[in-house]
Amino acid sequence: MIKKFLCLMLCIGIFAFAGCRDNKENKGTGENTATTAATEPTTQPKKVTYTNPLTGEDGFSKKVSQQRPVAIMVNNLSIAQDIQTGVNKADIVYETEVEGGITRLVAVFQDFKSVKQIGSIRSSRYVYIDIAAGHNAIYAYHGIDTRYAQPHLNIVDSIQVDTNNGAARISNGLDYEHTLYVYPDKVWNSIKSAGIKTTATKAKTWQKFAPANKPVKLKNKAEKVTVPFSYSYNTTFKYDKSSKRYVRYFNDEERKDYNTGKSTKVKNVFVLLTTIQNYPDGYHRNVALSSGRGYYFVNGTYAEINWSKGDSNNGFEFTDKNGKALKVNPGNSWVCIADSSTSMPIID
Repeated sequence: MIKKFLCLMLCIGIFAFAGCRDNKENKGTGENTATTAATEPTTQPKKVTYTNPLTGEDGFSKKVSQQRPVAIMVNNLSIAQDIQTGVNKADIVYETEVEGGITRLVAVFQDFKSVKQIGSIRSSRYVYIDIAAGHNAIYAYHGIDTRYAQPHLNIVDSIQVDTNNGAARISNGLDYEHTLYVYPDKVWNSIKSAGIKTTATKAKTWQKFAPANKPVKLKNKAEKVTVPFSYSYNTTFKYDKSSKRYVRYFNDEERKDYNTGKSTKVKNVFVLLTTIQNYPDGYHRNVALSSGRGYYFVNGTYAEINWSKGDSNNGFEFTDKNGKALKVNPGNSWVCIADSSTSMPIID
């Protein structure tokens, strides 16, 4: 009897062990299946980005790529360059003479309202209106030359910025005339409130940009270029190999942002030579924007080019010496428009 009881208990134990083992194996299989399912890669839709028409760089939203740029006047007096801000965020900066041997800037932004602050802001001159018109840009300024520039203002959509529509007077140690700064997001709202059209029906790229993976490199070496606009205004660009950009200097002093302390660095530098003479008033400067020759600097190299603009609403066109459309490296640009008889660039 005892033997039969022991045999029965042994059989029960064997079946119980087999059942537990089977359950453990089933549980293990289920856990592995769940883990496999969880770790299977899922296909994510590729994010579509658009090109900045002013720089040829990708990464923009469709909305921003199709909106009109803003071209804004920036003070460039020698004493005011230390308090410049936002200039290093511009897609394109144009520099040329205004009067008395000094220069002024017009900075062009595709995504204007993304910049925190720009300034200081100064008055308009005739040539900058033509430059803005060539970009189909909304032109922003404070004050104007009433004799020559004001009658020409009707060719662009414009806004005179002041403390009532997005600008503020900020103490910076200089006289009152040098203290006006804009907050672009507020100015953009004022532009829209004024009923100015902010989208471009034809968003044309500024130049023929080379593919991003094929950087432009030209035949001649150019580690440094200086443009002597006048005896007291020398704008210089020195090539920085680490960033592969040109750093801006004024009379050999590096220009840095007033708020951030960051250098002004640009990928492309253009020097466009033309005729610059006084208007009949003997004071304001008349900068011809028909056509001429010039230079293109990029990646520590340079080449001679030809340029043309002509009509106010035309943009600049650049070609090589053989008349073929110039391939421009994607990136921001600085354009010096200088007198061919007095301001030939010095290239090192």
